[in-house]
Amino acid sequence: MSDGLRDLELEERSAPPDLRERRPLPDARERGRSAPPPRSGLTVLALVLSVMALIVAGTALALVLRLSQAEPAEEPPEEEEPVTFRFGDKVLTPLEGMPLNPYDKDAFTVDGDGRVTYPGAKVGIDVSTHQKDIDWEAVKADGIDFAMIRLGHRGYTEGGLFMDQTFEQNLRGALDAGLEVGVYFFSQAVTPKEAQQEADYVLSVLDGQPLAFPIAFDWEPIPNAEARTDGLDGETMTRCAAAFCARVADAGYRPAVYFNQTQGYLHYDLRDLTDYDLWLAEYHAAPDFYYHFDMWQYSHTGHVEGIAGDVDLDLAF
Repeated sequence: MSDGLRDLELEERSAPPDLRERRPLPDARERGRSAPPPRSGLTVLALVLSVMALIVAGTALALVLRLSQAEPAEEPPEEEEPVTFRFGDKVLTPLEGMPLNPYDKDAFTVDGDGRVTYPGAKVGIDVSTHQKDIDWEAVKADGIDFAMIRLGHRGYTEGGLFMDQTFEQNLRGALDAGLEVGVYFFSQAVTPKEAQQEADYVLSVLDGQPLAFPIAFDWEPIPNAEARTDGLDGETMTRCAAAFCARVADAGYRPAVYFNQTQGYLHYDLRDLTDYDLWLAEYHAAPDFYYHFDMWQYSHTGHVEGIAGDVDLDLAF
């Protein structure tokens, strides 16, 4: 190195760093080395992958938001317990299609004489030879609107058909006093054919007599006796009642079926009798029978002027 170049080099070294000349580094090709490959392809690939990742993340986020905003799936409805009601020590399931009791229990009132009233209901009695001679004018004056009179009965041993001994005088006395009248027959039928015979017997006795109230089928078990009807099943009992009522209806009269709660719940299939009036016997201040009925016998120990002793009391709705 010449003295001039050495002096120049020394001068440069002694100068402040920011005054030194920034010389470009020699190109690799000038240094005799090979250059690394260009990195533009990797950059593009990385960019594509980043974009795809963003798209996937955005799609996932949108899906999560949509699911969070969607209405929650409806849970399957809980299975409801079946409707039941009690009769004594029994739990019963309602008869499907059978009309229910429509009456307001709070609307029944009982007066000092034990008579029950209900808005719009008519007050009545039912009688037979057990009431002996009746002063029907006094009955009418005591507020009685109608009477159900026993026309006859079938014997429970031999099965003969008999007219009630006081039927004719009771029918005439009640009509003359201005009461509305219906009749009933105490049945001991064991087949539908016998029930039809009973209906025919009633129709022959009436001989076309018009009635404002029904002709009722009154089948009752005979307690403490060996009766031909002992053990009659509910299905046959229902068929007997329906046969009697159908014959009465064909004759142009209004049929009815009389029964108590035990018969109504445990024996009769009332669904087969809904075309006819239902006459319930239940001795309470207000009826709690589950199903529909048209007349209600609420006492067998009633007292009415003109009748000596007890008499059955009824309401007709």
